[in-house]
Amino acid sequence: MKIDLTDTTASKINKALVQGRRAIGTPAVGMVLTMVIVTDEENAYDSVKAAEDASREHPSRTLVVIKRHARTPRDRTASRLDAEIRVGSEAGTGETVVLRLYGEVSDHADSVVLPLLLPDAPVVVWWPVDAPDNPAQDPLGALAQRRITDMYAVEHPLEALQARVASYAPGDTDLAWTRLTLWRSMLAAALDQARTKVTYAAIESEAENPSSELLARWLGSRLKVPVERIVTAGPVITTVRLGTEKGEIVIDRPDGPLATLTLPGQPSRTLALKVRPTSELIAEELRRLDADEMYAIALRGEGAKENASHD
Repeated sequence: MKIDLTDTTASKINKALVQGRRAIGTPAVGMVLTMVIVTDEENAYDSVKAAEDASREHPSRTLVVIKRHARTPRDRTASRLDAEIRVGSEAGTGETVVLRLYGEVSDHADSVVLPLLLPDAPVVVWWPVDAPDNPAQDPLGALAQRRITDMYAVEHPLEALQARVASYAPGDTDLAWTRLTLWRSMLAAALDQARTKVTYAAIESEAENPSSELLARWLGSRLKVPVERIVTAGPVITTVRLGTEKGEIVIDRPDGPLATLTLPGQPSRTLALKVRPTSELIAEELRRLDADEMYAIALRGEGAKENASHD
């Protein structure tokens, strides 16, 4: 079910949500959190689709904040809020409200969002693009227990990574880190099997890959060894090598959903290591809303020994 409201208010949106749920016989009590997506028109469709897919695991109220740019002098003074409400099958297993903010109201998005948050439920804010320099200090970010950014969406991701180091607050995370979950699990399992001291590490990836940089910092901080970055054609991370006293541990994924794991003195084996869609990454982040200490450690590279990257 879809309801369109033009030049509306937060109270009218709340009333429309109640009416929509009654019309389809769906209560709000099953929703576990509020997801706030701050995006633009260009990226709104993909972001909402990912959030609605994730809501099948985490039923939620999704509030999509789109600040419309003024095109004329009149637009700059005209203050208006339009809303598109989706409930039932139109919104996954929760409900979605697309908020389009015009004029002065766009400078006060937090005041629009605040009355629409589910009571007594966690709040997650996700910026698919154009994240603020300091998410925790952003007016919308200040409402949230969890703040999700994505360094892949910026022109210079490694510069963005350094900005994240400077502004990090508990509750911050980035999808560039979430993309590493399977890599980190496989590397930890491989080290458990090899039971030998690691003396160096090397990561092969495309240039300016923020996940590669975070993985290098994580390995350096955990293993206390130098980590070499090797630039390849990609895509994304292709190979991780860990040098040990017994030989190299290698996870190689040149392309596709499968990787090859090689351990010293053992035959190679094939493992599933796919590039996951955004919906799976968001669903993973919603499983835990406490501070991600490992992300903080990787971000800062605490205790890491680094080597410069080369071609």
